[in-house]
Amino acid sequence: MTVESIVRPYGDTTGDGRVQVSFTLPVPSVAADDRAIAEGAALQLAGKMGLDPAMVVHTKAVGPDFTFFIVYGRVSHLVDLSQVTVTPREYELLSPAEVNLRIRSALGRKLVVVGATVGTDAHTVGIDAILNVKGHAGEKGLEYYREIRVVNLGAQVAVPDLVSRSLAEQADAVLVSQVVTQRDAHLSNAREVGTAFGDAPRRPLLIVGGPRFDPSAAAELGVDKIFGKGTTPGEVASYLAHAVAGSAA
Repeated sequence: MTVESIVRPYGDTTGDGRVQVSFTLPVPSVAADDRAIAEGAALQLAGKMGLDPAMVVHTKAVGPDFTFFIVYGRVSHLVDLSQVTVTPREYELLSPAEVNLRIRSALGRKLVVVGATVGTDAHTVGIDAILNVKGHAGEKGLEYYREIRVVNLGAQVAVPDLVSRSLAEQADAVLVSQVVTQRDAHLSNAREVGTAFGDAPRRPLLIVGGPRFDPSAAAELGVDKIFGKGTTPGEVASYLAHAVAGSAA
């Protein structure tokens, strides 16, 4: 452990340990008396979290029975950068031309990708950012790649329908995006996808993505790959090329 590897949070000045946290409590705050009690409850929680001193810098009623808080305070905890573990990416990032060449060399045909959001999740921003030609973060989506054929099923697709359509399209890979995370719906939906394709006569590569997924939980959920927040189309395309080349070798 070196001195340089130890850091503290930064708020107003270097190393002052100041942090800002937000949370919601099931307490009312519309009335003035209720607001005082609610802020007292927020400070109590902040103290138990290790913020000392702490101050409530924002209070907002969420309906009649809930309150959202932003609390600013100081923590004494240190961070040891030498103890941070990062899972290295197991594949190299490729240009679109390199992705196309690797797929064509490995398969001798276009790679078929079926994408959707499943269950009650109606958010298509994530799946569209990866699949649509307009792409995301300055990168064009998978529709741009000459050697990839994309079938975008959109939102709220039932898992049995996803399986049947993927089999009909002879999909090489299935991409499932999940944004809704209430009651861990994204986890249960991902497990359902993994189980459903595990019973299918032909199992494609299963990829799930969303802002609340843990990339290390792929085996637990029964899928091949998990992409977290900030994933770009180029990363997904490079992984597909890597996986396809590996399976065809």
